Amino acid sequence: MEQVVLVIIGVVIGAGIVWVLISRRGRDKLAGICVAALDQTVRKNENKEKALVFIREQSAFADGFGETREGVSNEEIRKHLGVSRRTVVRYLDMLEREGKVEQVGDIGRGVIYRSK
Repeated sequence: MEQVVLVIIGVVIGAGIVWVLISRRGRDKLAGICVAALDQTVRKNENKEKALVFIREQSAFADGFGETREGVSNEEIRKHLGVSRRTVVRYLDMLEREGKVEQVGDIGRGVIYRSK
């Protein structure tokens, strides 16, 4: 009878140790996910700021004939940042909602963005 009780106590203690180890690993994973999400947010905000600076610089740039550019295309921003077209669209949509840039044109290659 004592042996059975000792076995049960051993199983309970072992299960408790396993539970602590698993829950600790789960917290580490969760912390890793939070860090990754934070890194992604920081990178996104840095790229949005780079896009805004690029638009302002290019809009102020004289073309050599004394005329300034109307704005910057999605493709130019994409090449400057090294991200996908869709990512640039998301950044520009956010910058538009924040009131920092405006879209000139409706759709397609004729669309440009300029600083407000």
